[in-house]
Amino acid sequence: MNHLSRTFLLLAIWVHSFYGQAQSSDMSLSQAIVYAQANHPDLLDAQLKIRDAEEVIKQSIATGLPQLTAGGTYQYYFKVPVVPLPAAFTGGEPQNVSFVLKNNLTGSVNLDAMVFDASYFVGLRAARASRNFAQLELNDRQRQVRSQVRDAYLPLLLLKSNLNQLDKNIASLTNLFQETREIYRAGFAEQLDVDRLELSLANLTTERENLTRQYEMALQALKFTLNYPADQELHVVDDLDGLLQATSVDALVAPIDYSRRTEITLLDEALELNELNVKVNKTRYIPTLKAFGGYQYQYQGNSFSNGFWAPTGFVGLSLNIPLYDGGLKKALVERAQIAKEQVAIQRTTLQRLVQLQISNARTGYLNAQNRLTERDRNLALANRIYNTTQVKYREGVGSSLEVNQAEQDLYTAQTNRLQALYDLLQAKMSIEEALGWQ
Repeated sequence: MNHLSRTFLLLAIWVHSFYGQAQSSDMSLSQAIVYAQANHPDLLDAQLKIRDAEEVIKQSIATGLPQLTAGGTYQYYFKVPVVPLPAAFTGGEPQNVSFVLKNNLTGSVNLDAMVFDASYFVGLRAARASRNFAQLELNDRQRQVRSQVRDAYLPLLLLKSNLNQLDKNIASLTNLFQETREIYRAGFAEQLDVDRLELSLANLTTERENLTRQYEMALQALKFTLNYPADQELHVVDDLDGLLQATSVDALVAPIDYSRRTEITLLDEALELNELNVKVNKTRYIPTLKAFGGYQYQYQGNSFSNGFWAPTGFVGLSLNIPLYDGGLKKALVERAQIAKEQVAIQRTTLQRLVQLQISNARTGYLNAQNRLTERDRNLALANRIYNTTQVKYREGVGSSLEVNQAEQDLYTAQTNRLQALYDLLQAKMSIEEALGWQ
């Protein structure tokens, strides 16, 4: 009983631990990407395509292996067929003679084997190349899903940062409003000062409610991108500054490695597939040779007690030599060659596009970096002005209008700084994506 109790206790702890982990709602950007790659429908479909390509390889191999079949037939002639024999064969009157007995039972084994077919070996290479192509498609879809997750995740961080900043501003303004109200009650401030601060506080509260609704909408979009249950809680735990510090500036000077771009490798694999297609169509000019053989055992008799068994066996070769097809094979080869040249043009164009993407991404990053530096400077200046106006107001040498204007300038500077930080992080990830690092 003690052993059984310990077993149930350990089981209960394991179940609690398992469900506690499974239902964890905190998710970083890297965790979100991992979750999406395990659950996104596009990736599940790509994995099925890989499995299908593997079965195609097995199918292609099987077509070149010997094919062994067995069969059997039974026939009962309730009226046997007859053949008329002329008098010259019977030595008298013409007669109808049957060469078939009522019961006919046949069992057979047949073997067909490919001896030489050039298209088989090229086709097998094409099947294996198709499997590689399916794997590259999966890699490309994983890249696309990573990009989709980032595009859905990062706006949430911007909204969360704005909400946190709003909460601080609301707390600060609430303190100032309460102080001003007490000063007004003491007779050292006007009702207008209190009303202005109350209006500003109401505006901030309304703005926070709007941002909260935007956050919920963006969160639902992220859940959809991840294929995450819409009715379960989900919390993003990264922040913009942390993600920016985690990235590397090497992308600004790194050389271009086209092999890191899955779109390029896909086209490289497509070139190989088209080359194999050209070879497959050229093999149509080459003769094919097949071997075959069979063995059968046949029983004939009017009954199953007085008949006889007749064995038969044979082997042979079948040679097929293409002579003339009206130009069909030539047209097929030309079309395959044209398709290959089209893919080569696409690859060259894509290389030029990648160069342009990287150049634009690096320029965009430098612009975003300069913009963030400027916004940091503006925010520091707005903070200093706001603090100064507050001190002057409390000392009675400044007006509430100055405080209100400095407050609005500070809020604008805070929002602009967060947007610049977000733009810089986006620009950094754009460079890495253009280089194929992500």
